[in-house]
Amino acid sequence: VQLQASGGGLVETGGSLKLSCATSKLTFSNNAVGWFRQAPGKEREFVAHISWRGHATSYADSVKGRFTISRDNAKVYLHINSLNPEDTAVYYCGVGRASFGSTYYTKYAYWGQGTLVTVSS
Repeated sequence: VQLQASGGGLVETGGSLKLSCATSKLTFSNNAVGWFRQAPGKEREFVAHISWRGHATSYADSVKGRFTISRDNAKVYLHINSLNPEDTAVYYCGVGRASFGSTYYTKYAYWGQGTLVTVSS
């Protein structure tokens, strides 16, 4: 299973981006999907997850009110607004082992290669 994360880039503080995570419809259809990020020198941390039908979402406290996760049949999106330099990281999407997501990256079976988000001050 291959995931393709895209949409990262260089933005100024306060800017916005839309990240996408794509894979086959079969892979996504019954599983939760999560977004995690890893900044240089830091461990991978939870950002957001969404359930298999998209009815349940969860966010890290640091991104609540600024990030929104959504999905359709073949992609999962992360809309990120009001970016600040602390959001600079490689963002990864993962397909969960179950229908509902988790804040633990070990609960995700497949990962994409990541997309880099850099926020300038």
